[in-house]
Amino acid sequence: MELSYILNELGEDRELYYNAVTPPILQTSNFASKTVDDMRRMLQNEAESYLYTRGNNPTVTMFEKKMAAMEGAEHAIAFGSGIAAVSAAVLSQVKAGDHVVCVDKPYGWTNVLMNRFLPRFGVEVTLVDGTDTENYRQAMRPNTKLLYLESPNSFTFEQQDIAAVAALAKTHGCSTIIDNSFASPLNQNPLQMGVDLVVHSCTKYIGGHSDTMGGVICGSRDMINRIFEGEFMTLGAILSPHDAWLLLRGLRTLHVRMERVAETTRKVVAWLQQQEKVEKIYYPFLPSNPQYELSKKQLRNNTGQFTIALRTDDIKKAEDFCNSLQHFLMAASWGGHESLIYPAAAYYNNGSHKGKLDFNLVRFYIGLEDADYLIKDIEQALSKV
Repeated sequence: MELSYILNELGEDRELYYNAVTPPILQTSNFASKTVDDMRRMLQNEAESYLYTRGNNPTVTMFEKKMAAMEGAEHAIAFGSGIAAVSAAVLSQVKAGDHVVCVDKPYGWTNVLMNRFLPRFGVEVTLVDGTDTENYRQAMRPNTKLLYLESPNSFTFEQQDIAAVAALAKTHGCSTIIDNSFASPLNQNPLQMGVDLVVHSCTKYIGGHSDTMGGVICGSRDMINRIFEGEFMTLGAILSPHDAWLLLRGLRTLHVRMERVAETTRKVVAWLQQQEKVEKIYYPFLPSNPQYELSKKQLRNNTGQFTIALRTDDIKKAEDFCNSLQHFLMAASWGGHESLIYPAAAYYNNGSHKGKLDFNLVRFYIGLEDADYLIKDIEQALSKV
């Protein structure tokens, strides 16, 4: 399908809602049946019916159809947050006694899922450096059921060779899940590389306006239906009709926003490469990146995230740099109109720290502002280092 068709037409049966250009928010908790036989049919096939919004809702379905098409998937299922989608996807593939191999340094709450929650239910997890597929191979056991990827990851942007890991999993009869939030479905489609389930935090690029949260799993109809009948219906972490409507709005401009973000980011990164107070830049598309060739192979384009290492061993100077920025908001997440920073120094408290990140690292997300406007702001802040 062409992207313009997916974003503007797919799933939008306008004759059903008075030919309105914008689809309605069907803000209802349940749907009525005319006869007992009608209700019986819906109860017997709830995955394909509109019975109760905790299961299906037409506004949410429209969003799911578009996300599935963008990822080249047979089906998709939407959740109230990215981590809800990650958790449901992982739980759908494992049971007590199983083993998971997960890329190290995943998203923080994925890390909590892997290291705190799964062990409580008898699932063992091994974290590996995913930049070498051999590390996955060596960590696998007879009871390994899932290989989990996040490529690139969300702070220093290490990647996995997605096709190689997926092929390894198939050889051993394992399933694979990848968090594709960094790239968006415009820039990377892991299902085409052999992955079983693709997860997105829709809070980020998909929403695009920093005003809603959501998550989605894309995959085969069989795998998605099993998640629907199990983790989705049982745990109830659903996407509301109103949030689905906001995500549909975000999809309308996704391709335009991503092009703008990519262009501005390239300009900012090029300027930062010339700055003596910047020790290192973590960014997939720099030729100095050891995984530069893999970036060109797997990613169609850059996005808006990169991280800099400030040339300082003084945490106060790192904090002064961050506190001096006037046009970057200090906040988590990414993907909206506004440019952001996320300082690793925030993990440090009186010399102690949580995690593996050095305090001089600052993650940037470039939004829709002009490049020169942002560069001038970074320049004045670097004078504090």
